[in-house]
Amino acid sequence: MNKNQKIIGAGAVIIASTLWGLDGVVFTPRLYNLDVGFVVFVLHLIPFIIMNFFFYKRYSLLKEFTKGDLITFFLLALFGGALGTMAIVKALFLVNFQSLSIVVLLQKLQPVFAMSLAAILLKEKIRKRFLIWAGLAVFASYFLTFGFHLPDMETNSPTIYAAGYSLLAAFSFGISTVLSKKVLGKFSFTTGTFFRYGFTSLIMLVIVLFMGTFNNYKLVTNENLLYFFIIGITTGSGAIFLYYYGLVRIRAIMATICELFFPVSAILFDYLVNDKILSPVQWIATIIMIFAIVKLTAQKPVEVKVV
Repeated sequence: MNKNQKIIGAGAVIIASTLWGLDGVVFTPRLYNLDVGFVVFVLHLIPFIIMNFFFYKRYSLLKEFTKGDLITFFLLALFGGALGTMAIVKALFLVNFQSLSIVVLLQKLQPVFAMSLAAILLKEKIRKRFLIWAGLAVFASYFLTFGFHLPDMETNSPTIYAAGYSLLAAFSFGISTVLSKKVLGKFSFTTGTFFRYGFTSLIMLVIVLFMGTFNNYKLVTNENLLYFFIIGITTGSGAIFLYYYGLVRIRAIMATICELFFPVSAILFDYLVNDKILSPVQWIATIIMIFAIVKLTAQKPVEVKVV
């Protein structure tokens, strides 16, 4: 692959990562007046409807799906689409425009969970260095969240709950990363994305009907509609397609470096839009955590079993 293709690929991943940072800090929090489940349902339904205009022929593949394919797509949609997205949206709503960049940064612990789950589910051996860098990333995440202070459990601080939901999101997205490997080993990324959004829309429809929150559509304002469509075509499906378009053109380590625009842009947007900035200890923790995650994802696949 020539140099221009690599540059284009890196640029696509950078744009996608920046869009995700913009979404986490600027767009999704503006939907706080609605139920979390309803928000996640609409955020998947709109892109899925749009994708139907372009990928409707993918439905013919359903007759070729095995029982294992259906289970994999269901679990991918459940963890990567429903549970993971609900957790991160809930975290963003909880902080009420406070500490938004912290919530986004904690989500970057996803590789720690993804690689741990790969070792458990895919029987991949864990390297000693993984334990070191993963431990350092988790250690730094504590100081990113609380600084030099102990968690204030008595005052029901929303930061504690937001951090918990952020970690749940990272865990869920980690599971979806492992499942995505299985899906993309058999299907194209466009097919995988199409059915992931479709399955997630169905799961979220069941959830909102069961929870009785479908009537939230009555509370949707014109501003909400605007943000739903912006997210749907830009930071939602648009960013995912950009990301995969770039990912096939650059090496994994380069993609990891380009993805750092996600947390960096989140910090920048949080400052520009909400006038929020990290404390010195949080800056240090952020740098350490990101460095540890880069070291984690840059490891070679050849691994040595820990004795």
